[in-house]
Amino acid sequence: MVAADLHVHTVVSDGQFTLDTLTAAARRAALDAVAVTDHDRIHPALDSPVSVRDGVTVVRGIELRVDTGPDGERVDLLGYGVGGEAAAPGAEDALRAECDRLQRDRRERGRRIVESVEEFLDVDLGLEPREGMGRPHVARAIHESDADYDYEGAFAHLIGDDGPCFVPRAVTPVDEGVELLRDACALVGLAHPFRYDDPDAALSLCVEHDLDAVERFYPYADAVADDPARVEALAREHDLLLAGGTDAHGEEVGVDGLDAPRWATVRDRLPEARR
Repeated sequence: MVAADLHVHTVVSDGQFTLDTLTAAARRAALDAVAVTDHDRIHPALDSPVSVRDGVTVVRGIELRVDTGPDGERVDLLGYGVGGEAAAPGAEDALRAECDRLQRDRRERGRRIVESVEEFLDVDLGLEPREGMGRPHVARAIHESDADYDYEGAFAHLIGDDGPCFVPRAVTPVDEGVELLRDACALVGLAHPFRYDDPDAALSLCVEHDLDAVERFYPYADAVADDPARVEALAREHDLLLAGGTDAHGEEVGVDGLDAPRWATVRDRLPEARR
């Protein structure tokens, strides 16, 4: 039974939860905890690394995309327990400054994607670029428009990495990203290792950069050669925590995540909750 969903997005990035609807959904799913891990952004309404809202423990986190270099791919890192007394002096400010830079790039990228889609399909999506904007916002708008594409089709045929309306964005170099997260967060982990084209290279980052955790539990049917036993073996060999969650972008939480014993192990490495 899932006790903690440690990968959730809100309206601050490309999710659909507000903090209130998230905690309500968590209670309905009988969860003890959730982690708010918005893309390249720290939720502005969370004022401590760990807090309790309506009886649910809420971990202030972030999902940061990093570039592993010219011969590698872009992967996602998760920071849990952002800020607080355990963070290095100035570290939270440095992470926030990088998030501000990334959000400026996201707004510009969003504008270019919307313009490209509107020209390609001859539709008006009615979207204005904003902080936290991502491709899911565009895909939803395409689905709701007069275009003959649903949400999945928008990614598959228009705005996916190989699509005619795709626009790349600037991301943080991996060394810089790990350093920013390590200094500012209680724990740093690798997100969904088997969603990448090269899972071997992604998993090697856990060792090369001495990460604290790796996601073992997530609900993707399209993960590449998913091998949870291999993740567990890597975690045992290198003393990594096992993490996981729904990677919620809609309004469902607790689809996947940690059971109570595994959550307790992670919880022991996080700051005390502010009530």
